[in-house]
Amino acid sequence: MAITKDMSILEVVQKYPDTAKVFMSAGMGCLGCAAAHFENIEQGAMAHGIDIDALMEGLNDVVGAAE
Repeated sequence: MAITKDMSILEVVQKYPDTAKVFMSAGMGCLGCAAAHFENIEQGAMAHGIDIDALMEGLNDVVGAAE
């Protein structure tokens, strides 16, 4: 798995820009907010009530397709 739950949201979006659409589709539209700078993916998903396993699968699918 290229992306893990403990990676920061901002780190992932900067490294893999195509993941932004996955975060947005999942309901995490606040990629530019201050929390995205320090929250990891799991923390952000929990704060928004998002299924972390589905989110991780979507993020890694995009990365796999981009590589």
